[in-house]
Amino acid sequence: MHVVATAGHVDHGKSTLVRALTGMEPDRLEEERRRGLTIELGYAWTTSPSGRRLAFVDVPGHERFLGTMLAGVGPVPAVMFVVAADEGWMPQSEEHLVALEALGVRHCLLAVTRADLADPAPAIEQARTRLAAAGLGGAGDVAGAGGVEAVGVSGRTGQGLGELREALDRLVAGLPAPDPEAPVRLWIDRVFTVTGSGTVVTGTLPEGTISVGDELALGGEPVRVRALESLKEPLPAVTGVARVAVNLRGRGLPERGRALVAPGRWTSTDLVDVRISPVGAFRDSGRGPGDRGGGGECGERGLSGRGPVGRGAGDLPAGGPGGGEERRLPRRLTAHIGSAAVACEVRPLGGGIVRLRLAGPLPLHLGDVLLLRDPGRDRTEVRVLAGASVLDVRPPALGRRGAARARAARLESAAPDAASALRLHRLLRAADLIAMVGEPCGRPVCDDWYACPEHWEELARRLSEVALRYAAEHPLDPGMPLEVARHELALPDRRLVAALVRPPLAVAGGRILTRPSGLPTPVARAVERLRAELSAHPFQAPEAWRLTQLGLGVREVAAAVRAGSLLRVAEGVVLLPGADARAAELLRRLPQPFTVSEARRALDTSRRVAVPLLEHLDRSGITERVDEVHRRCR
Repeated sequence: MHVVATAGHVDHGKSTLVRALTGMEPDRLEEERRRGLTIELGYAWTTSPSGRRLAFVDVPGHERFLGTMLAGVGPVPAVMFVVAADEGWMPQSEEHLVALEALGVRHCLLAVTRADLADPAPAIEQARTRLAAAGLGGAGDVAGAGGVEAVGVSGRTGQGLGELREALDRLVAGLPAPDPEAPVRLWIDRVFTVTGSGTVVTGTLPEGTISVGDELALGGEPVRVRALESLKEPLPAVTGVARVAVNLRGRGLPERGRALVAPGRWTSTDLVDVRISPVGAFRDSGRGPGDRGGGGECGERGLSGRGPVGRGAGDLPAGGPGGGEERRLPRRLTAHIGSAAVACEVRPLGGGIVRLRLAGPLPLHLGDVLLLRDPGRDRTEVRVLAGASVLDVRPPALGRRGAARARAARLESAAPDAASALRLHRLLRAADLIAMVGEPCGRPVCDDWYACPEHWEELARRLSEVALRYAAEHPLDPGMPLEVARHELALPDRRLVAALVRPPLAVAGGRILTRPSGLPTPVARAVERLRAELSAHPFQAPEAWRLTQLGLGVREVAAAVRAGSLLRVAEGVVLLPGADARAAELLRRLPQPFTVSEARRALDTSRRVAVPLLEHLDRSGITERVDEVHRRCR
């Protein structure tokens, strides 16, 4: 299926044209039919000459219902722009065009109605000029490079309807293919109840797939898809682009403007940093004549991936004057996306970078485009001010002096992708990265952690520095504890520290070793001398004076024990690692049970060593007491 929205001035024949193309009545309210004025969104569908199914979202043209128009156009990838031949370009034509430009709609067909009442050629020429200037293109065309296809038509007499159907066929054939695996976000534009079924919501699904039985999220609460319809046909699954009605289980009546989303695949946020792309009268008032403020391609996706959105915001007077009279964004605006409209407060950060604090959370990705509108301005002016491309959905607090300017500079080169998200946040869990951009990129650096490559390399360099500094300040410690290193590097997870360790550093026993043995060279040499002495008689532990002669004082022995280079079985009694296991092997050869004297002779050692060694074996569960005199191996 393909979905096309209408646009154009009030009473220029949008609904009449949809009715003539589909044979269906898009004006579903009695008041609309009585007044001949579209108030709410209307829906109708037909089959194109090539057999494609084509659905129309018919929007109101009156200025009082601009918010409703935006709710209909928001999720739709293409538009049929309607201009009357006998009136030509009108104020609401301009406002709808500005809205389309800000939303990033780039695929357009021009239908000039009332061709039976006036020559459509002048209106076609005038409208084509305006559409091309705003960057709208025709079938397979981007940013107006080849011009918008135009058809003169009369919904009353049927003149030109055949040519219009063929032109619509060409328009939808040139649309980019939606991704059926994309995360679902269905902006709700109608809500009603059906007896015996419960809550039903409708909307335009731009991409992704919804199936019966799916669990989705609505306002952070889980809901289950009970049934699906598309164009009044029950279906087990629907893939975008499509008009879809969803019967929900587990929810009361939601409001229009909420979104059904795939759980965990979107970031619900009320604070975003955006890049402003001024449009229409607002852009032109802040710049020199003829300067469109960079409204051409910039490589960024518009809403639902529909095409590039002009930048040009670096010169927007929100952060400084443009080429003409200075004009600043009002502090309070309304932000539109999909069918949602929320109030927001505007904080300029610098250049064309702005922070928006939304009155309520919205499910967003990087690259989403919000349309900023001033509902309180004089109605004689164009009220759509700018498009706002989302650069960060989890912006940091701005506390210190100059933080806003530094933040704007950092966002200047930001792009709506995973690599940019990692550059901004440096480290992200996979779930957070997916919620920001829909999918991660590259490979995780540790478990489910992703990192900006440059930041990761810098962390590895800093870890080497802090580990060497710790070794110099604590020469008898075997190594820097991982938790200490985590605090030094301000990392959120100790596993990240271990993943950063590279030769010649090593990890052992929860510490970062800067030396193979984990000991300073003098202590390591002293341990080797002790090892040589114990090689022939492994259980004849030297006394304290001999340890001191070997270079193993109290602190040195403690360091060697922490490093695992010595085994302390009691105060003043140290052996080599593994001596307890070797002793157990010898004791198992004795007749069971055995006495301390029998154990002492088997181990070829003194009572000073044998007693604490046996107690050590008792604590380790290798031996157990039978009575006050005898023990046995377990």
